[in-house]
Amino acid sequence: MEGLFQCGRRDEKSSGQGFAGFPTDHRRVQHAAIVSPSRKSRDTLGGMSTIALTEETFAATVQDSPIVLIDFWAAWCGPCRMFAPVFEKASEAHTDIVFAKVDTEAQPGLAQVFQISSIPTLMAIRDGVVIYSQAGALPEQGLAQLIQAVRDADMDEVRASIADEKAAASSE
Repeated sequence: MEGLFQCGRRDEKSSGQGFAGFPTDHRRVQHAAIVSPSRKSRDTLGGMSTIALTEETFAATVQDSPIVLIDFWAAWCGPCRMFAPVFEKASEAHTDIVFAKVDTEAQPGLAQVFQISSIPTLMAIRDGVVIYSQAGALPEQGLAQLIQAVRDADMDEVRASIADEKAAASSE
């Protein structure tokens, strides 16, 4: 997934906000960044329980929040319904993180941009960079470990890895 994808409706393309994706790294993690013309200081959206994300709210939510965990789901999906209480409980315990849900039936554009082919898929975005994306429901302990790993991630190292991958891809 390379290039720039708009995160809003087609009539919002002039907003300048978009999604830039990069190839997978050696750990098969696909990195991506939400981009904006302005990186001014923003307040966090944390401190609330799970929110619903749409194409219209996605970019602003990610830009305004240091850490966002996103559950891509659908109402007909049994594993999604089993994971929902685990995700909600974690959102109540980690109020500094934005916990968001994307209904893939109602928001097919977001599912397509992120190449969601199986649900549930859990995605972690830190400082505008996708640092985790994996299909499958996690148990409570697994989600807690993921949250800690996201908190502990060395973002300078992640950004350096993305820059190296981008440079290597452009030289091919």
